[in-house]
Order: sequence, then C-alpha cells, then structure tokens
Amino acid sequence: MTASLITKTTILNQGDPEKKREEILHYFQKTYDIDEKLYEVLKSDEAFYMRADPLRHPLVFYLGHTAVFYINKLILAKLIDQRINPRFESIFAIGVDEMSWDDLDAKHYDWPNIPQVREYRNQVRTVVEKLILSLPIDLPINWESPWWPVLMGIEHERIHLETSSVLIRQLPIHQVVKHPFWKICDQTGKAPKNELINVPGGTVTLGKNKNHELYGWDNEYGSLSAEILPFKASKFLVSNQEFLEFVEDKAYETQQFWTTEGWNWRNFRKATHPLFWIRQDDGTWKFRTMTEIINMPWNWPVEVNQLEAKAFTNWKSHKTGEKFRLPTEEEWTHFRDLHHIPDQPYWSKAPGNINLEVAASSVPIDMFGFGDFYDVIGNVWQWTETPIMGFPGFEVHPLYDDFSTPTFDTRHNLIKGGSWISTGNEATSNARYAFRRHFYQHAGFRYIQTDTPVVLREDVYETDALVSQYCESHYGKEYYGVPNFPKNSAEICIKYVEGRPMKRALDLGCATGRSTFELARKFDFVTGLDFSARFIKIADELIEKGYIRYVLPEEGELVSYHEVSMVDFGFSSLKNKVEFYQADAVNLKPQFDNYDLIFAGNLIDRLYDPGKFLDQIHERLNTGGILVIASPYTWMEEYTKREKWLGGYKEDGEPVSTLDGLHRHLDKHFQILDGPFKVPFVIRETQNKFQHTLSNFTIWERKGK
Repeated sequence: MTASLITKTTILNQGDPEKKREEILHYFQKTYDIDEKLYEVLKSDEAFYMRADPLRHPLVFYLGHTAVFYINKLILAKLIDQRINPRFESIFAIGVDEMSWDDLDAKHYDWPNIPQVREYRNQVRTVVEKLILSLPIDLPINWESPWWPVLMGIEHERIHLETSSVLIRQLPIHQVVKHPFWKICDQTGKAPKNELINVPGGTVTLGKNKNHELYGWDNEYGSLSAEILPFKASKFLVSNQEFLEFVEDKAYETQQFWTTEGWNWRNFRKATHPLFWIRQDDGTWKFRTMTEIINMPWNWPVEVNQLEAKAFTNWKSHKTGEKFRLPTEEEWTHFRDLHHIPDQPYWSKAPGNINLEVAASSVPIDMFGFGDFYDVIGNVWQWTETPIMGFPGFEVHPLYDDFSTPTFDTRHNLIKGGSWISTGNEATSNARYAFRRHFYQHAGFRYIQTDTPVVLREDVYETDALVSQYCESHYGKEYYGVPNFPKNSAEICIKYVEGRPMKRALDLGCATGRSTFELARKFDFVTGLDFSARFIKIADELIEKGYIRYVLPEEGELVSYHEVSMVDFGFSSLKNKVEFYQADAVNLKPQFDNYDLIFAGNLIDRLYDPGKFLDQIHERLNTGGILVIASPYTWMEEYTKREKWLGGYKEDGEPVSTLDGLHRHLDKHFQILDGPFKVPFVIRETQNKFQHTLSNFTIWERKGK
C-alpha cells in the first residue's frame, strides 16, 4: 500500500473539534479510495455479476452496499432527508450472510450496470463529504453523537474491504488482474517447526465502556471477567506445511476427527484440502492469493474455516495423545494482553502484518515476533472455540440493531487478531467479529494444549429486554382478559377478506411473527417483514428449531425462563407457508407485491416517512385487496420528524387527526370499509408493570386501476 493511504481509526475524545472534522473527512475519503482500488483488480464488469460463493451475493451487491449503507443510516439518524436512488437503497441494503431472511435469490434482482453503480457511489461520496463539512461537531464523539453514524458508515466500509477481498479470491483467476496497490509478499520457503510454549494463567477482563476513545460495534461493549488457567500455545500459527500432514494423513476423509457439523460440511463440499490450495496433476501444490496463483508458500499460515481448524486439533490430539484445541475468546485475549501490544491508533508502525502496512497477502509465520511467539496479531485471523454472544451489559445501537444480534445463535464463531487487510476497527484490540463456522475469511489458527474444558452456551435464552417483551406479547400469557393482539389482529384481517381471494398476505411490522403464522391458517402464503433483525431472528428460530426460549424480568434482578414451541400453537404444518425478511417498509424491494391482504400492525407511527409509505402501498396490493392499518397514533420525534406526522397537531389553528392524514394519503387509491375502531393490547414489562394500549384499526379496499 502507498503510505498516503495507510490509516488508523480515529481517536474520538481528544483534539481540536475542527481538526477532528478534517481528520474524519480524510478518513472517509481514504476509506472510499481503498474500496475503489479493491475493485480495480476485477478484469471486467462481467466479474461483478459472478457468484464467487453460492452463499453470498455477487460483487456488484457489495460495490453498491457500502455506499447505500451511508444513505440508509444517515436517513435513519435524520441527518439527511432525501434519498439519492430509492431502488438502489433497497436492493443493495441487506444480504451479507446466509440468514434465512437474507434474500439471496437471484431471480429477485435485476442488478444495475456497473457505470450506474459507480455514478451512485460518486453521488454518495459528495453527500457524505458535504455532511462532514457542515455537521456541528463537539468532542467527545460517542453513541449519542450525530457523528456516530458517519463513523459507522466508514468502519462498515472497511469491514467490506475484507469480506469482498475474500470473494474476489474465489473468482476464477482469469477474472482478476495483478495490481500494484495489491502487491503480495515475495518471501516464501520452508516453514519452521512449530513448538509449544507455556502461557501463564491470570485474570482477564473483556469489553469496554461507552466512554472508550475509539469507535466500537455494539458487541464490544459491556464487561466479562474470567480466570484463565495456564496452558501451552503454539509458537507459530499453523503453516501450510504443518497442515499438509493433516491432508496427507487422509484426515479429510476420516470422520472421527470432525464434529457432526464439520463432517456434514466436508461431505457437502467434497473437501479434501483447504479452499485456497490447488492440487496439480503431478501431485504438487499451488496457492491462490487474491490476484495470483503462486507456488505453494509453505511458510505462510494455512487459511481454513473453523470446522477444518477444529478437525486439525482433534487429529493432533489423536496423534499425540495430548489434548489440543483452539483457544477460547477469553484465553486468546489473555494471551494478547500478556504481550502488551499498543492499540492501533497508538503504534507508529504496525507490529505485524496488519492494517495493509506490509503486504496484500500473508507473509511467513516467523516474520513478526512478539517475545517468544509470532503473529500474536495480524497475518491471518485466528479462529476460536467461542460462539459470539454479547457481554453482560450488551446493548444494541438503535441505528444498527442487526449488526450483532443475528449472530448470537451459537453458529457464528469469533475470529481474533486481524489479517493483513484488517484496518480501522478491525485492527483494534477490542474488535469482535464472528462468522459461520463453514465460512472462509483470511483466517487460520493457533492451537493450544490444555486439560481445561471449553464451556459453551449451547441453549441460549433470549435476554434482550425488548425482544423478550415481544416474545411474551406474541406467544405468552394473556393478561387482564385482553386477547392476544397478534392473534386477534389476524382474525380481524381474515374477517374482512372472507369471500375474497386469499392467496398471498403481507404482514408489515410482523415483530416476532405470531400474526404471520395466524394469517397462514387461511392464506396460501404469508410474508412477514420487520425492520428489526432482532425480531425476525425469533420468528426464524421458531421455524428452524421448532421452539424459542426467552427470559422475562420479574422483580429487580430476578427473572423467569420461558419456552414455547410450534406445536404449542399448531404452527408445525404452517412453516412452509410463511417466510420472514428484514425490510424497510418505506422502501420495499420490488418482489414484495401482488398481495390480497396487507396488514400494517402498529407500524405507521414508527416510520420515518409514513406519508411516503401510504402513498406507495397500493402498488403492492391487488385490485380489491384489503389494507388493514392498526396504530395507537403515538407520534414521537424519536421515530418520525414532526413535519412527517400524519396527525396529532394543529394546522392553521385547527386540529389534524391521524385519521385525517390517512384519508389524505389513501383516498386516491382506496375506499374505507370500516373503522376506526379500537383494539386493546398489553405489553408486560415485569410481573408488576404492564403497558395497556389501544390500537386504532381502519380497513381499506384497493380501488380499481
């Protein structure tokens, strides 16, 4: 990398505010420049539309996604109020992991051409630069600061430098070209023999507080302390040469070394060696970097997924009779802390192959020493035994509630330490990133030897207070004789659709999914959409596992534990009749159309632009179809700017009601059939505190075109 583009994440609690503005502007510009340079390695526009990984979108999505992210978050933060391209800001919004609510179905996408996407990126760049130059600035910058979403966009783009480079690495080699900016290491050779070195025990504390001086993602906050017993760790990361023993011993074909998940993956992929190894006809090996195929660099770290790393440690345990495994997050953090490595903004020069300061590839495992060990950070990420969860005190950021929570499912394991392309937040000491165990990143591993067992939380109870409230509201008890609101709402909807087509229904603002399932009792198929991935995750788990578990607060620190199942509600036969996606109701993707019923349950007074939603919703509904709107009309500037309220204010001295606003936006395309009438619902907060609310229902019929 040229020195002019080497960057460090911004220190947020010190300095002159106007100089900090300039620093953030340069950080944004350099981030954008590096992202542009990454895609310069693609030989032609054709490469953008290839699926390098069947579980990921083509690269055209990521080219648009990082730019769209800025606009969507800045609108949500109310820092801008105009979209640039609503279509782009919908199709490029979501779809970066294989969650069932990520829409990876190629037939749903008519991707724009690359010049159009590049022009959009230029427009976004201009918008963000103008915002940075004009936004009032005070220090420190923290979660509540209007500058936080700006930094969120920058750090998000830096994450995708890494994830996109992994996808580029999986494209056919003839689709990429060498690039002087992305120059790989030219030092290869025989790997040094690995050995075990003692690591003393001690106490480790993970997490940071909200006053921390660096930007952080939600999962980094909170606090967790642990006692670490002594263990032995490998001096080096596992090299390609050391891993070759595993391959040549036919361990890929030996089931006993693999977890059940790992063996299923191995059989599905028919894997016999690491993804980036290429076996030649004469039995020799080549190696794929991002832009080149080279002779096997035996002294570089092997790059594998977590399932392969785990199988290697099981194999090594079998071979030696000793107990080998990957470190836990706590053990890895303790190991790093013992080496007193300065955090990224405070080093004068990267202490390892990290931050794009050394090479655009791995380097030999014995190049960067840290006392007795090598590559404590950098070169490749290091897999751990630990599925990611929030620390005690975890909170989601209201602007990005789906950054971490979708991965709190015991299926995403933490990687630690960063790789050669890890920059920004990724290269800081508190960074916590996790991927599904079969995913590939620029990741390898270090093994440890210990008798200490790994304790994992296999059965997780949902503890997010808001999500637990909605779990109970949807699937729990009825309180004070008030009928279950989602069930009651579905029955009201069905009443007004009787005698009409009942093929497809859309449940907007479905939360944890009860009304979606209830509608599926009568409709052929129902789609549930919600802006919050935290809610969608619950509905998805109910389908996948057949049950959900959640914790309810009772009194003070006392809680109760609850479990509900599909069988409890007679939903088992309905799971193939429903689907759940994360979506923005104001900017829906094109495929959400041709519905006979749309139910917008307690939604409109939580939208950032309810008028726009109402002006467009007829496009999604068949002629003669029914729109049911339910809302308590609790307008709050926290969710909707006052000038966007449908009602609840005075105009020229006269009161304007929400019903007036509904008619103003809907009468052109709808006729009202019934309402408003009030339907009560109850939200339980604790055993002694409940919210009792009345929701106003109006029933509308789509007029003929």
